[in-house]
Amino acid sequence: MQKIINTNDLAFLLYELLDVERFTRYSRYADHSRDTFDAAIELALKVGAETFAPHNHLCDGDEPRFENGKVVMRPEVSEALAVLRDTGLMAAAQDYERGGMQLPSVIAQTCIGLIKGANVSTQAYAGLTIAACNLIMAHGSEEYKRRFAEPMMEGRFFGTMCLTEPQAGSSLADIKTRAVPAEDGSYRISGNKIFISAGDHELSENIVHLVLAKLPDAPPGVKGISLFIVPKYLVNEDGSLGERNDVTLAGLIHKMGYRGTTSTMLNFGEKGGAVGYLVGEPHQGLAQMFHMMNEARIGVGLGSVMLGYTGYLHALEYARERRQGRPLKERDPQSPMIPLVQHADIRRMLLAQKAFVEGGLSLCLYAATLSDEKKHAEDPLVREEASGLLDLLIPIVKSWPSQFCVEANSLAIQVHGGYGYTREYPVEQFYRDNRLNPIHEGTHGIQGQDLLGRKVPMQDGRFYQALVKRIRSTIAECEGVSELQVSGQLLGEALTTLERVTEALQAIRKQDVERGLANAYLYMECFGHVVVGWMWLRQAQAALRGLQGNGVQPKAFYEGKLRACEYFMRYELPKPLALAEVLEQGDRITLEMPDECF
Repeated sequence: MQKIINTNDLAFLLYELLDVERFTRYSRYADHSRDTFDAAIELALKVGAETFAPHNHLCDGDEPRFENGKVVMRPEVSEALAVLRDTGLMAAAQDYERGGMQLPSVIAQTCIGLIKGANVSTQAYAGLTIAACNLIMAHGSEEYKRRFAEPMMEGRFFGTMCLTEPQAGSSLADIKTRAVPAEDGSYRISGNKIFISAGDHELSENIVHLVLAKLPDAPPGVKGISLFIVPKYLVNEDGSLGERNDVTLAGLIHKMGYRGTTSTMLNFGEKGGAVGYLVGEPHQGLAQMFHMMNEARIGVGLGSVMLGYTGYLHALEYARERRQGRPLKERDPQSPMIPLVQHADIRRMLLAQKAFVEGGLSLCLYAATLSDEKKHAEDPLVREEASGLLDLLIPIVKSWPSQFCVEANSLAIQVHGGYGYTREYPVEQFYRDNRLNPIHEGTHGIQGQDLLGRKVPMQDGRFYQALVKRIRSTIAECEGVSELQVSGQLLGEALTTLERVTEALQAIRKQDVERGLANAYLYMECFGHVVVGWMWLRQAQAALRGLQGNGVQPKAFYEGKLRACEYFMRYELPKPLALAEVLEQGDRITLEMPDECF
């Protein structure tokens, strides 16, 4: 089996920490049990290991090519996606009536994550399709669901989202793509989009582009953005394919990593206008697209975790097998060399990787449980709080793993030493693939501004306070528990610091928004560390219960969780919070540094 994940850890997180079996009490999931959950996970792991992982390195070295107006890529990509389609995993969370498995989001996301860990580039074609399909299901008409979303669930059509334009970058207020009403009720789309992942290929019958554009009467800025379905091939009323739409592949972008996924430049309307169909109401496109973007942001965080996780497992195996050096107290040069894992500095790097990837995975899976509660909990108050907490945490779920699991990949290279920097070992590819995740679906800076400027103060800080209350409750549970007391105290001190910083920054932001948000990225890093610290403290609680109650996992597994929690609290948690004073003061150096002084 490929080194994708520690299955003991996955079972621990799902069943001992998050208790996902409770979702079988929801009417939507009443047909399910732990057995069906495990069967889906086992299937995803098998598909990932046997079908996706074997061509991961091949696609990195033989990336897609643009030849005679078409994309040419290795055949293994199409073969793997066909297997994914045939297993039904592409529609794992969809309704039975639409051919889905109707699995909880947390299980569906787990299955997706395992495929990502095996081959993130090939999985991207399916992942983007799932997210685009879910958007149409949430905001599209019944006709659009039938003509576009259902073939996407079946894996016959694939999907994308088209936001970025060459002149605008991340500033969606400045997009120039236009949509002009046509007499038949459709629209004619014209403009240019760039960095469109999976934007063109020959892997499916059709590609459904979700395109942001502006109507002729649109108000300026983001309030004037509408959302359109623009298929590569037009789809007739009976579901058959019509003529090629006016969507042209202008070229492929060659990337540092993630090479198996096409990154494209697309031109819309070179021959008079691409046919597009308005989704929902005019000028509501950004809010609708955020439905897909938020799902994609959870996917980015989870993908980053899985790349970090497989890198950690490769580093751990290498450290156990590679013999090098001797104990510092051993003076005899003829004595046997010892495995790398016996050196303290190697254990430090492995501990950091373990803390980052297992903490990040628990964060992503926790967010997925909130998605299930938001949609299907019977109590409306539970649904409301879950929705608010998920909105609050989305920036952290996206950005924290994509910073610190990239660092885990860097440490995996370091554990390998010079060999890690060569293409003979896979850890260098994992790093390159993961380096995209801090950028796409919103950079760290954008996520930080979203967290501090929008999410924390929303509804007068109601959901921020709800999160603080949950963390405080966990800390209180650890008081008097000798094995957890110190970790609880350290997290409590960090949370108090975060609350103080939050209050100070909100006051500064009201007076001077630029100053208040100037260090939003650093604030998000502090916030993320506190949340992941909370995840680790909860893991330590569950591990202690396992040790005291003869849990199903090996004793060493539970002890490893306790030690990793202690490591995170003592070594990692204090790092960003050491700059709390800089945040509290609303330091202005990033605003006042003159351009000419760089």
